[in-house]
Amino acid sequence: MTAVYKIYGSEMSPYSVKVRAYARYKAIPHQWIPRNAENDEDYKRYARLPIVPTVATPQDEGLQDSTPIMETLEALFPKPSIHPSEARLGFLSALIEEFGDEWGNKLMFHHRWFADLDQLASARTLACISLPKGSETDITARADMIRSRMSGRGHFVGSSPENAPLITRYYLELLDILEAHLATRKYLFGQRPAFGDFGLSGQLYEASVDPTCGAYMRARAPAVLDWCHRMMEPRLEGDFEAWESLAPTLQPLISYIGDYFLPWTTANARALEAGDPSFTVALPGGDYVQPPQKYHARSLATLRARYARVSQDPALASVLEAGNCLTFLQ
Repeated sequence: MTAVYKIYGSEMSPYSVKVRAYARYKAIPHQWIPRNAENDEDYKRYARLPIVPTVATPQDEGLQDSTPIMETLEALFPKPSIHPSEARLGFLSALIEEFGDEWGNKLMFHHRWFADLDQLASARTLACISLPKGSETDITARADMIRSRMSGRGHFVGSSPENAPLITRYYLELLDILEAHLATRKYLFGQRPAFGDFGLSGQLYEASVDPTCGAYMRARAPAVLDWCHRMMEPRLEGDFEAWESLAPTLQPLISYIGDYFLPWTTANARALEAGDPSFTVALPGGDYVQPPQKYHARSLATLRARYARVSQDPALASVLEAGNCLTFLQ
């Protein structure tokens, strides 16, 4: 009998659909188990923290956190690789994966839980998922509870009335950059998905199903929307491209990361180190203010360690320097 991995997740979780897409691409035998009240005891056997995705291995061990899950499985299922063999492209893909997990989540989460329309739609969907056999009364009560709880967590991503217009600006600028890049290719690095595709597409797929972000994407970025859906069932359809063909439209994304994400995550790490209750970082469009978050600082340290292993590559350094990224990674 084929060993099967169990993925406990949610259709509304960007990290869950990220791991599921990866398992589908690798043809890893797996069972998708929507996390709800009916499988709570089984889920708790594997979850150290109450988060999704949680993966139960055939050895009856639990894995959590989408990036470590993928890295663990990549060692076991190395083909087809999600890492371009060229060091420059391999690191850029990892940079985009980190950017997607941390900055992409900020854009999605803010819009999902800021406006009444998005709150109501998202809370209702989550209530139906968590109570698949619930009565209308139970679902309504659960939706009210979810809305109250989740709309109060915006400070984790810097969501606030003051930051709201800035975050929408960040989202629209990102859509425009990706639209130009994906208009002529199926995936970020060519005709097959890379590590970076999985990290960023999960966040933008979730944005695409929400009222506000979804409307922006349908009207402004149809190629991005196609990519989001393609990444739910990614396929090996060709090779990774060389940097020379990617550069005209991928370099703007690297520059966006250098203008927004890396200054923000660096300021977050400095605030944590100093013990500051909040930090302000000057980003294009105006100052951005939020409380620091511990996880972001840990992931930045991991990213810098990854860069240290390839820092002697002059071609990579040139791309990063052109994108205003280099100083934040050293």
